[in-house]
Amino acid sequence: MAAPRQSLRLLFTALMLVMLLAALDGTIVSTALPTIVGELGGLNQLSWVVTAYLLSSTVVVPLYGKFGDLYGRKLMMQVAIAIFLVGSVLCGMAQNMVQLIFTRALQGLGGGGLVVITIASIGDVIPPAERGRYQGLFGGVYGLATVLGPLLGGFMVDHLSWRWIFYVNLPLGLLCVAIIAVVFRPHVRHVRHAIDYRGAVSLTVALSCLIVFTTEGGTVLPWDSVRLWLILGIAAAAILAFVRAERVAAEPIMPLHLFRHRIFLLSSLIGFFVGAALFGSTTFIPLYMQVVKNASPTEAGMQLLPLMGGVIFSSVVVGRLISRLGRYRVFPILGTALSATALVLLGTVGESDPVFFLYIYTGVLGAGLGMVMQVLVLATQNSVDMQHLGVATSGVTLFRSIGGSIGVSLFGAIFSISLQARLHGALPEGAHTVHSFGPAAVRALPADLHQRYVHAFAASMHTVYFVAAALVIVAFMMALRLRDIPLRTTHR
Repeated sequence: MAAPRQSLRLLFTALMLVMLLAALDGTIVSTALPTIVGELGGLNQLSWVVTAYLLSSTVVVPLYGKFGDLYGRKLMMQVAIAIFLVGSVLCGMAQNMVQLIFTRALQGLGGGGLVVITIASIGDVIPPAERGRYQGLFGGVYGLATVLGPLLGGFMVDHLSWRWIFYVNLPLGLLCVAIIAVVFRPHVRHVRHAIDYRGAVSLTVALSCLIVFTTEGGTVLPWDSVRLWLILGIAAAAILAFVRAERVAAEPIMPLHLFRHRIFLLSSLIGFFVGAALFGSTTFIPLYMQVVKNASPTEAGMQLLPLMGGVIFSSVVVGRLISRLGRYRVFPILGTALSATALVLLGTVGESDPVFFLYIYTGVLGAGLGMVMQVLVLATQNSVDMQHLGVATSGVTLFRSIGGSIGVSLFGAIFSISLQARLHGALPEGAHTVHSFGPAAVRALPADLHQRYVHAFAASMHTVYFVAAALVIVAFMMALRLRDIPLRTTHR
């Protein structure tokens, strides 16, 4: 008995490392972007360094979920890690911005599979009744990566080179491959496969256009741009084509009957709204600290530690409680209520208030989020057939990723519009308006203009938090409609 238990611990250590790699790569690049642009040039292509990874990693999520069900999670995990590592090495070797963008897209093709296959793999080795405490640990790892990424990226840029934010993936990824090859023994069904190529292509086009629309709208392209709305029209047409393809496919990538499954649908929608609020609002906290509180980049990153601590603590505790109680419904309800309360409180923090208030409120926000994300995956996995475990897991993850992508661009537009409106009335006529939100540019303003800018910046942040709170309240109303299904004690 000791040997299987030891193998299980080793496997979960490897899976948590895989999760950490995937989650880190979404955040570690942000602090290195100014340095990368300084060396490679291409300032007008800066946003695509992030968007390329986000785009490719999002569109492949349902594909990995389906292929994991068809070919086995172990094989798809190894494929995803291999693609991710090749992309990481090529990113570190990039000599210009175009090369970096394309290699980031390649890296995302692997990174998109790491999270969904890791979470689905838990379902292969642990029955739902015991799964809560393990998924709680994975939720903690994801929360850790949210804060650790900017800190680690800043450290590497300062002491090594920006290329090491990609090279560091290589030794950890190879270690994960070796452990998984030895100890991972998933349940595999050997069947004849019919790949839904039409569904895959139409879904890829739809998600690509949707993310480009939300990323470039109001930033690269104005909202009244014909090209921008043409992209949205293509996305709508591709969605219709995807639905039509799934109706006739022998083995659809995303079976449409899952959307008639109440828990899957509610979990996906809750994940979408919470993901939008989470990524859209917390993205601005380090920037707020640098602009309003005059903190350094490292100090600003440290301010997210209470948020990380709240996520890790509540994820681990809630996971263990679910395994002990066999019930999960109450936690998304409490989590969304706490998160909405914390966002409202963050919207009341004044520019002269102590930073201590920010610590408390972000800690409460983290505690609320830790009660929601992984619990939604557990509820879905517990309620669907084993043959749809991977595709259902990828579906919930996909909606959360889309919510995060839309949230970042949506709240960026809300913040920008709010700031410009306040600056229009606050700055004297003819005064230079800072279009870049960079802290250095703000500090270079004359004293009087600097004070007015900081006041407008802080007030615009309040708008962001209140809108985020409204989205989480919608998620709370949906969480009330969840129902408890006793956790299965076997895989079948």
